[in-house]
Parts: sequence; structure tokens; C-alpha cells
Amino acid sequence: MAKRVLIVGGVAGGASAATRLRRLDEAAEIVLFDRGPYVSFANCGLPYFVGNVISDEKKLLVASREMFRDRFNIDVRTEHEVLSVDAAKQILRVKNLREGTERDEPYDDLVLSPGAAPIRPTAPGLDLPGVFAVRTIPDTRRIRSWLERSDCREAVVVGGGFIGLEMAENLVHRGLKVTVLEKLSQVMPPIDPELAAVVASHLIEKGIKLQLGDGFRAIEQRGERLAVLTDRGAELSADLVILALGVRPETKLALSAGLTLGARGGIHVDATMRTSDPHIYAVGDAVEVRDLLLGQEMIVPLAGPANRQGRVAAEAIAGKKSEFRGVQATAIVSVLGLSVATTGASEKGLKRAGHADFSVVYLHPGHHAGYYPGANPIRLKLIFETPSGRILGAQAVGTDGVDKRIDVIATMIQMHGTVYDLAETELCYAPQFGSAKDPVNVAGMMAVNALEGEMPLADWAQLHTIDALLLDVREPEEFARGHLNRALHIPLNQLRRRIDELPKDREIWIYCAAGQRGYFAQRMLMQKGYRAKNLSGGYLTWLRLNEAGLAAQR
Repeated sequence: MAKRVLIVGGVAGGASAATRLRRLDEAAEIVLFDRGPYVSFANCGLPYFVGNVISDEKKLLVASREMFRDRFNIDVRTEHEVLSVDAAKQILRVKNLREGTERDEPYDDLVLSPGAAPIRPTAPGLDLPGVFAVRTIPDTRRIRSWLERSDCREAVVVGGGFIGLEMAENLVHRGLKVTVLEKLSQVMPPIDPELAAVVASHLIEKGIKLQLGDGFRAIEQRGERLAVLTDRGAELSADLVILALGVRPETKLALSAGLTLGARGGIHVDATMRTSDPHIYAVGDAVEVRDLLLGQEMIVPLAGPANRQGRVAAEAIAGKKSEFRGVQATAIVSVLGLSVATTGASEKGLKRAGHADFSVVYLHPGHHAGYYPGANPIRLKLIFETPSGRILGAQAVGTDGVDKRIDVIATMIQMHGTVYDLAETELCYAPQFGSAKDPVNVAGMMAVNALEGEMPLADWAQLHTIDALLLDVREPEEFARGHLNRALHIPLNQLRRRIDELPKDREIWIYCAAGQRGYFAQRMLMQKGYRAKNLSGGYLTWLRLNEAGLAAQR
């Protein structure tokens, strides 16, 4: 007898589960319920619809009810809200929102893909006209309508994460002056502060005002305008307010079914996406999944993992052996021409989890060969385990080539790769695309040198506590523009003939602009009996660390 499989929620996870199951089981009856008007839409494109980068709403619709019916024989029922799950009887209670009627729907297997809802704090003024969250196409319609019928000149975006910065960018495209209010001391919370400082500088340069380290308290009406009140007592005037405080898992149905939730509040699932009930699976933003690197349970509201989870759940229902490996939180955002990408563990995340056996290298290479016109720098941070060399994570910021580098490193992480693998990776090379030694190769080589003792690394965090001699090997004009306090200045090209000026009874910490000349100087000194360490990433890294409040001069 054919199975009856019900799926609650479309978009990435639910729609993927439905179509994958059909490809595996032509006989199954598959019904997909979604309380919204669309079963599959590109929610990652919503900010760009607000900004008119995508001007046609139809472009956001990935698949229609008719396509699911005609191509896959899947019964999609939009504007149908699932009210509860009776797990003992294997029945859903469903309400037809168009007609107001309710009915019971039996199932053999159930897939929950309810997604996540925008976080709405308990604060006054959230229901005032001109205050919006961004999660669905109707949300963006309301924002566009407000922009078109109101004289909007200023906007406040509450939250400096992915969605917040994408919304800030698109409101700038619409001609608004934008302030980003973020409770943390940095934008882009998933990345480390020194890389976030690069993003913050770029946003300020592009005219966006940042209010960091200050939380949201309330919104009040001020005539025809709004005032966003902050924890530190500021009042930010606005004609439009976007709440981008993140999302939380939708677990109402899971609770009604008596399913187990995880420590982070998401639905607990095993590697096959099965919940604590053997006939119920869950996928997408509502579930907790294993961190591929740290082994911890986490919630990652990203479309890529949701698609893969939907596929795994469908395969389990069809009797096919399949498991979800876990997540490494690979993500990218573009903000006013600057790309910010991350994969794997961050340094702050590792420290928070109590992991101490890791090291970091910084580099600032061009995105393609320097002799070819248009080379732009990439700020790249590679995190690796010591002494194994296993790659733990990477972050990159730049205008070009960021996605390519992080994708390569993300693939390495998925394959349990090491920095030795990264150093040996063979990538495409032509001067307009990269360099003979690509930035990811260079990052791997630097890490290998550090692991093998050829390039001992100095720790920027200890700069103000260690009694080491600071040696600046840049050119005189570079030193004159700025340098670390108390640094001895000997340009690299003069170092061999002036080497006797350096003491052999004191450790020497060397830096240049980006790290390469410092490494050359380090190798020279180490072979002549000096104790020398390299400050990875050079003075450019110190500038970013200093902006983030993570570095101090001696």
C-alpha cells in the first residue's frame, strides 16, 4: 500500500523533501501544506526586492503549485495552516485560511519544515506604522508600499547581521540615509572582530551610520516620524524601521506532537532528520544539527543545509540509507560592494567552546596577479588545529574573489582536509583569475611553515605583555606613516648589514605591512641564531585588530 506523506512548510527544506521523495517513490501520496500564499520562494532575495535590484516579484517565485502538481504529482495546499499534530493517531489538524474550515489529515510519515520566525522583542512600539520585519514576500510588499507612499528619508535597521546589512544596503539603493543599531560591539556577529572592523569601516565610508554596543529599547511616534530609543539613551530618528534581530525556530507543532527539543530550543533530530517520534522528520531552520567541527548542536538558518536536510529526510522515508553530515555555517554577504564570507569555526567560537589547540594566520593578497590590472586585496584569516594542521575555519573580506577562496576552504573542511592539503591544492590560474600561488595556497603554506617551526608565530593578543623587541622591516616612508610604539626600524634590504644592532639574548617580534617581508627577515635571523617570531598579517592586521579593540601597543 502506498505511503501518505504530509509535509508542513515549503521553501527550501519542505520543497526539497517533497520533490526528492517523488523521485524515489512514484507511488507515494505527497501533500505539502503552507500557510502562506507561496510554496517555494527565494527568501534570500527579499532584501533585493525591497531595493529594486530585483524589480519583478515573479522572479522570487522558485516553483508554483501548478509545477509541483504537473511535474511531480505533489498536492500543494497553500494558505493552509497546520494547527496541531496528534502523534499518537498520526493526524494533522489543518485550517483552510481562505475558507475558514478545518479538517483532519492522516499520515504515514510527516516532515516538519516550519522554518523560523523573526525575533520580536517585548518592547513598546513594534506595531507602529513604518515598523517591519523581513521574512516573506508579503513583508517586502508592505515595505515597498511604505517607501512608495511615504516621504522616507531616513531608516533605522535594528540588527547588524546578514539580513540587517543586506537591508541597509538596499535602503541605501533606495536613497535613504541608514543607521544600523547593533547590541554587540561589532557588525556581522558570526565573524571575528578584526574582520568585522573592516566591514564597519567600509559601511561608514559608504555613509551608513553605526550605533554599536547599544541595544534596542522601544519605538515611539514623533509626529509623522518614528524615534528608536536605545539602551544607552540615544534617540534615532527614522521614517522606516527594519527589525533584523535574527530568527528563532518555529516549534509550536513540534510541542503539540510531544517531540523532544534540543538545548538551543530547536527540534532534536538524528542524522536521518528523524525526530523523537519514528514517523516524524524535521528539516530546515527549526531543527538543531551537529556542528561538523566542534560536535555541538547548533541552529543554522541557511538555505543550503535546509535543502540537504530535506533530501536526507526524503531518502530515509523511502528506505534509502542516507545521513546528514552536519553543518559548518558557510555563508557570504555583499554590502555596498564589499563581500564578507565565512566557513567553519571562528576564533571566538573556539575559545568560547574551550578549544585551545589552534593557531591563526592572516594574509592580505590580491585577488588575482598583481601585475594584471585591477587586483584588489582580500583580507583572509585561516584557523587551523595544532599540531594536526586540520583546517577549522576561515573568514575573508574583499571586493573580488572572496567567494571562490572561502568555497575552496569550505570544501577542504568537508573533506577533513589539512593545511598541507591546502598548500598543495591545484587551482585555475591565469593572471585575471588568480596567481600561480593562489591566496588559499599561500594561507596553507604559511600554516605549514608555522606548524613545522619554520615560521613561529607571535600572538597579537600578547603584544602589550611580552617583553620582546619589536622589529619593523618596512621601508622608511611606510614607517613614517605609522608604526607600533617602541618598534626598532630596520628595512629588510638593510637587515643583513645591520644585523649586529639586534640583541641575541632577547626574543624579536618582526612585522612588515602584510607578513611576507617579516617572514623573509625571520628566516634570516633564525638561521643566524636569533629567536624570532613573525606577527602574522603585518601592520595591516594590527590596524584592524586595533580598530576592533583587540590589540595594544607596548
